[in-house]
Amino acid sequence: MKREHAKHHSSEATHLGGLPRREWIKGTLGLGTVAALSGCASLRERTQSDLIRRENQKPGTRDWMLKNTRIDPATKYRCPWIEGYCSHTSARAGESIQFFVSTNPASSFTIDVYRMGFYGGTGGRHLTTLGPFPGAVQADPPTGPERLRDCQWEPCATLKIPSDWPSGVYLGKLTADRDGLQSYVIFIVRDDRRADLIFQCSDHTWQAYNRWPSQFSLYDNGKHEWWWGGDVQISFNRPYGKYCQILDAPLSTGSGEWFLWEFPFAYWLEAEGYDVTYISNRDTHADPGGLRRAKGFLSVGHDEYYSIEMFRHLQTAIGHGLSVGFFSGNAVCGRIQLSPDQRGNAHRIIERVGVFGPPGGTFEFESMKTLAHERPYANELIGAHSTGPVIGGADWVCAKPDHWVFAGTGMKLGEGIPGLVGWEWHGDPAEIPGLEIVATAPTKFDGKPNGGQFTATVYPGPRGNVVFNAATCWWADGLSAPPGYVRPSASSKPRGPDARAQQITRNVLGRMIGARSTTALIYR
Repeated sequence: MKREHAKHHSSEATHLGGLPRREWIKGTLGLGTVAALSGCASLRERTQSDLIRRENQKPGTRDWMLKNTRIDPATKYRCPWIEGYCSHTSARAGESIQFFVSTNPASSFTIDVYRMGFYGGTGGRHLTTLGPFPGAVQADPPTGPERLRDCQWEPCATLKIPSDWPSGVYLGKLTADRDGLQSYVIFIVRDDRRADLIFQCSDHTWQAYNRWPSQFSLYDNGKHEWWWGGDVQISFNRPYGKYCQILDAPLSTGSGEWFLWEFPFAYWLEAEGYDVTYISNRDTHADPGGLRRAKGFLSVGHDEYYSIEMFRHLQTAIGHGLSVGFFSGNAVCGRIQLSPDQRGNAHRIIERVGVFGPPGGTFEFESMKTLAHERPYANELIGAHSTGPVIGGADWVCAKPDHWVFAGTGMKLGEGIPGLVGWEWHGDPAEIPGLEIVATAPTKFDGKPNGGQFTATVYPGPRGNVVFNAATCWWADGLSAPPGYVRPSASSKPRGPDARAQQITRNVLGRMIGARSTTALIYR
C-alpha cells in the first residue's frame, strides 16, 4: 500500500554558497553576535522546558466532563444524537483541524475545547467555544471492501491551532441544544520543541477497538466478534463509540481509550511538573526525526498496534540515545499497514497484516495463525512481549531490590504491588545484552494460575540510555486517580495510587532524562 513520509530539514540547513547556516551567521555577524544569539536560544529553551509547569498553574475546570450521555441500545456503542470526529489525529500550532459532526435528530450544537492536564486537580482547562452550528443528520457510510466504514461527512468547523496552545491532548465536548446530550471529539496538539519526554498516545489501538457504528472494529470480520486475523479495514473517519471491552466507561464516548489507560499517567506527569510533549501513533509512523528531540519516550497503557515503520523508527531512535519507557502491556503486538482514505488523506485507514511475535507465541486467538509472524519480534524492542495466555493479572513483584529502579521504595525481594499487573502483560524476555528482569511473577485468571509469567525488564541502550518495560496495561492506575477515572477490573484489580509505583516511575524518568530537580505542584 502507498505510504507517505514526512520530510525533515536539518537545523544546520545550508545558506548561500552551501555554507552551513551556523557558519554563515558567524562570518556575517561576528562571534559576539553569535554568542548573544546563543544566549537567547538558551533562555528560550529554559522557558520552553518550564512550559508545562506554567501551563498547569492556569485556572482549570471540571466542566470538560460529560454530564448528559446516552448510548443507542440497538448499536450498544454509538450516540447518534450527537457524535463526531476530527480530520487529523494531531496538528501543530498554525495548522488546521476540521470537525465533522452529526446530530440525529437535527439540532444546533456547540463545541467546547479543553486541554487535558492537572490544573490543580480539575483535570482540564477551557480554551474556546465554537458555534453554535445548525447541525444536521449525516449519512452512515456504506460497508465497503474488508468491512470498511469510511465516513464522508461535511465539516461543521475548521479550527486553526493558536500559537499559544501548548502540546497536549485536547477534547472537543459536543453539546446538542435540542436535548443537551453530549459526546466528545479528541485530537492532539503537537509541537517540534526539544523536551525531556514525549508522551505517545495509543490512538491506533483506540481505533482498533472502536466498534462504531455497531460491530465494525478491527476485531469484527462479520462472523466473529473477536477476530484476530486480516482482511478487515478500519478508518479514522468515524466517531469513537463507547469503549466496548472490560468496563463501563461513559467518558469514553468519542474519546477513544484516552481516559481508561493514559489520562492518569498524563495527569500525574503534569502534576509533578515534568517537561512533556505529546504525539500520536501516527507521528511515530511518519516523523522519525521528531523522536530525537526528546530524552525519553513513553508508551502508556494499551499500545497494541504498530506499523513496521513505527518499530524501526523507535529502534533507530534508541540507537541514537533515546530512552524509552514501556509503561504498557500488550504493546507492539499487532502489525498494521496505514493507507490513505477515499479522499487521498494519508494514514487514515488501518489494516492488520501480521504479528510482532513468534508463531505459537500466544494462544488466545486461533485466527492469529492466519497472519505472518516475522521478525522483528516485539521483545527485541521492548525487552519482553505478549506471550502465552496474554490475558491475566498478578501483583507487580520485586525481583531485584538493589536495582536503581527500586531506589527509595523500600521494596524487598518478593514484595509486590497488589493487582498492578493486568489485564494484558509482557513475558518471554529477549536475549539482549545487559537485560535485567526487575519484577516477575506467575499470572492468574479469576484467581487461578493460568500458566503465564509476567516479566518487567530494563536493558541498556548504546549511549547511556535505557529501555524500561513495566509489562502491564495498568501501570498508570498506580500513579493517580483523576476526575472521571473508572478503575478497571478484569482477572485482577489494581488498587489505585501507590507510593512505590510513583517512586519507581520517578526513578525511571529520572534515569531517562538525567539528574533533575522537580517541584511537584500538589499531587503526590
